[in-house]
Amino acid sequence: MKILVIGGGGREHALVWKLKQSPRVEKIWCAPGNGGIEAEAECVPADPADVPALVALAERLSPDLTIVGPELPLVNGIGDAFRSRSWPIVAPSRQAAQLEGSKIFAKQFLQRHGIPTAQMYGAFDVAQDAVAALSEVDWPVVLKADGLCAGKGVFVAQDAASAEDFIRRVMDKNELGAGGKRLLLEEALKGEELSFIVVTDGQRHVPFVPTRDHKRVFDGNRGPNTGGMGAYSTDDLLSPKLREHILHSIVEPTMRGLASEGIRYQGFLYVGLMLTTSGPKVLEFNCRLGDPETQAIVARMDFDLAQVLAQLAAGILEPSRLRWKPGASVCVVVASAGYPGKFATGKTIGGLTDAERVNGVKVFHAGTQRAGNSIVTSGGRVLGVTAAGTSIEAALATAYEAAEKIRFDGMHYRKDIGPHAGRVQAAGD
Repeated sequence: MKILVIGGGGREHALVWKLKQSPRVEKIWCAPGNGGIEAEAECVPADPADVPALVALAERLSPDLTIVGPELPLVNGIGDAFRSRSWPIVAPSRQAAQLEGSKIFAKQFLQRHGIPTAQMYGAFDVAQDAVAALSEVDWPVVLKADGLCAGKGVFVAQDAASAEDFIRRVMDKNELGAGGKRLLLEEALKGEELSFIVVTDGQRHVPFVPTRDHKRVFDGNRGPNTGGMGAYSTDDLLSPKLREHILHSIVEPTMRGLASEGIRYQGFLYVGLMLTTSGPKVLEFNCRLGDPETQAIVARMDFDLAQVLAQLAAGILEPSRLRWKPGASVCVVVASAGYPGKFATGKTIGGLTDAERVNGVKVFHAGTQRAGNSIVTSGGRVLGVTAAGTSIEAALATAYEAAEKIRFDGMHYRKDIGPHAGRVQAAGD
């Protein structure tokens, strides 16, 4: 099997690493890839958002399977473009990808099908209307830009002044581009977040192991939201009873709702949940794997990912093939100084070989590139130091031992990834 992976971040490096372990795989291309991926796959230049160019690339390479990492090609219709040519691909359709591409579409879908979610105060096209609606909400309130904003489109406002500031910046000053043309206001939910990811061939679906992401940039869940500063997976995150409840009350109604609207969903579906005192509720949908959740998930996979995804693309997913290593896994994201704001690039990274010598560790590259004989930074989230262990404590100790060996100017990472992150602050709320 020859496989094309689209994307160039930590999620894609994790996919390449796992796919490469399959005896069925003889060749992997990654478009565009990064400085770490190029050691394990052939990287080819590409703009992941440019579907016609990706079609031309696949025409030239003739992969047996294409796997899409990021959201932009999905929202731009790569799934439709490939399937119309009978090319096997793991990707929902453009219509299905609206679940991620439009927060308003997703919220209205949830309401239509009676799926538990936060109360919606309104959806707005004009900043003044959104500001006027603030007089009717309960505080705090969640403001969500409708479109794709690279993880920066959600803001929890504690008061009217900060809420209006966000509205003006997004809708009047266009700080988030086209993704911020419309805005959603909704109730702020309280509880623990959970990433619940399923794979589906359009008929059968099966969940991956549960994960929890850490969005805030600093320890104790402080500072601005990011694309994710670390994630962990352990079966303790989810009791069998709660897992069945999520499948029954959220995942299955979502699949039925999509089918009833004539939307066949094939690929990964990420359900972002808040575990509230009144039960799990949907915060958001993503139509792809999470990042850095993927890094923690692949560390626990005990099956041939290439085989499973090839069968999924062919419409013959076999849920029984998905088996998982017991214990736990963790991914600690190492970021550039200034992230998630402005950051410099081109910083030489040292200690990578030493980090990977730590038993049980894999360092996945995200924002890196090769410069001569060196690996240098090229993004905000630079590396994902990933480890598995018999317990979450063991996995965390191993990952942090490896992270301490990595060096580049201005690097920072959270020291509290794991089950108790932010609990001290939460207890004082």
